[in-house]
Amino acid sequence: MAELQPEAGFLNAQGAPLYYEVAGQGYPLLLIHAGIADSSMWDEQFHVFAERYKVMRYDLRGYGKSEFPAGLFANYEDAAALLKFLIVKKAHVIGISFGGKIALDFALVHPEMVASLVLVAPSVDGHEPSEDVLRFGEEEEELLEHGDLEGATELNLRMWVDGPKRTPEQVNASVRRRVHDMQYHAFMVPIPEAAEELALQPPAITRLEEVSVPTLIMVGDYDIPDKLALAQKLADEIPGAQQVVIPGVAHMVNMEKPGEFNRVVLDFLNRQ
Repeated sequence: MAELQPEAGFLNAQGAPLYYEVAGQGYPLLLIHAGIADSSMWDEQFHVFAERYKVMRYDLRGYGKSEFPAGLFANYEDAAALLKFLIVKKAHVIGISFGGKIALDFALVHPEMVASLVLVAPSVDGHEPSEDVLRFGEEEEELLEHGDLEGATELNLRMWVDGPKRTPEQVNASVRRRVHDMQYHAFMVPIPEAAEELALQPPAITRLEEVSVPTLIMVGDYDIPDKLALAQKLADEIPGAQQVVIPGVAHMVNMEKPGEFNRVVLDFLNRQ
């Protein structure tokens, strides 16, 4: 359908190009991708959601086609800049993993721009990571210091795509390959020496009661224990939040089970 042909381009935000795509008409809906991916991870949602909504997706700094600024930047301000550039006053916001962290920060800093939140296995600024997550970070850093991008990418696949309850052979090979390529690319993006991400202060973990929009928390039951516990905390502390646990999937819920993911999200949005 002609109306679903995406518009794509760049805007200059915080001193560097930010790549975005827009498709569809209707109430605005913003998609924020995970930290092991780029905006193409939403391929199974982008055009489906665009049949009902004006859907926007973009590459975060250092992912896909977006570059790091050579200085201070705040990821949540890129979301605000994109909406303002597209003349959108308010949108439903869906974020997964690192994108969930950005979505939550965005909702706290710019509550007037957020109609509802869907947080999928989100990270949260100020949350103390578990020993397993800290160990993963140390292993990743060591592999990258030795220039082993392939090893670091596979480590991420085992942690975030497979999860602790499955072997690589038990996971959809196409999903694994797509995430591999997105993560490997991200490892190769140059980071200017002066680039520095500004963290939200006070951190979001201490401000969950401030979230004033309808919120859906989603997590896969095969995800790491840290994410399952954090999802429960958000469901308990964000006023009125709902939680849905998707069976048989780890971190990349929307890629592994797009049909179920789309149904749950559209049902939630239809009630708003």
